[in-house]
Amino acid sequence: MEFKTVLEKLLTNFDRLNIRYALMGGFALGLWGYGRATADVDFLAHRDDMGKVDAVMKSLGYECRYKSDNVSQYLSPLKIFGEVDFIHAFRETSLAMLETAEEKTIFNGDLKIRVLNPESLIAFKLQAVKNNPSRTAVDLQDIKKLAEINKRDMDYGLIDRYAKLLNMEEVWHEIKKEVSL
Repeated sequence: MEFKTVLEKLLTNFDRLNIRYALMGGFALGLWGYGRATADVDFLAHRDDMGKVDAVMKSLGYECRYKSDNVSQYLSPLKIFGEVDFIHAFRETSLAMLETAEEKTIFNGDLKIRVLNPESLIAFKLQAVKNNPSRTAVDLQDIKKLAEINKRDMDYGLIDRYAKLLNMEEVWHEIKKEVSL
């Protein structure tokens, strides 16, 4: 996937159509100091904007491979455009995450993008551990690295509340001990 090309096209359209979004996933981790390989782009997007998102994706040649009330997955037949996944924000917590997303510059200042803050990324990673145990090792490593790198600036009370909401307090407590938070 050619990330710069894909993001230029997506972000131009998202801004033009006032689509409420925030970057999440592996690419977002890199913007908070923890770079790791990723093969796709992941977004949190307001559920009310998903009709506009679908129109943008299809106008760029993407095919919707999967869609539910919670997620949409798009794949381009062209390898350079790759896969783009969306989690639909509609619950109070995910809508608040969208509101607190921060703007970052990427590609040497060429683009501005909204990205979930570390607390929200950690919450989604905790949810991933809960929902898909086969990814536990990768997601726990992501959480630990993200927490370690950003520990001076994070709102631990907020992450504690997310962990409680997900019934993942024990896992989060162990991570805090390991990372000396």
